[in-house]
Amino acid sequence: MSWISTKTYGAERGLTCALRQWAADSHCALLHGYSLGFRFTFAAEQLDRRGWVVDFGSGGFGKIREWLHGTFDHALLVAEDDPGRPELARLADLGLARVQVVPGTSCEALARFVFEAAQPMVAAATQGRCWIAEVECFEHGANSAIYRNPEGVLREVSAEALTALAAAVA
Repeated sequence: MSWISTKTYGAERGLTCALRQWAADSHCALLHGYSLGFRFTFAAEQLDRRGWVVDFGSGGFGKIREWLHGTFDHALLVAEDDPGRPELARLADLGLARVQVVPGTSCEALARFVFEAAQPMVAAATQGRCWIAEVECFEHGANSAIYRNPEGVLREVSAEALTALAAAVA
């Protein structure tokens, strides 16, 4: 891989949500809120006609931005396996919350969830020229988790192996 660019969609963007870590043995098992942030690392072997890895405007990142707001902004995130899910879902029926069921509510699970939603958007916008190398989810400045694209890791390793092989042959 030759080119990397990053886009940070920080907590100041207003992706305010409530969640709980139902399996935690601490106060994190209670509902609490964050203004989530995400950092995307994009990779490409070739730049586009403007010299960019990915368009951060409406032609590229815009769809991801819309999806992030539609998914996280003013939402109650509920893990698929949360035993309290039926009660929490009832809050939506009562008009008290916009409930979003997600695979998990940890930063780790949310980073992967966002990657899995955003990667097809990037692939479509760039006709496969660009991919997401990793997504970082942070709940505040001290806590974050990163999900790395397994295919991107393989591309990196393959490129390094080819470079080493070419050097050895030369």
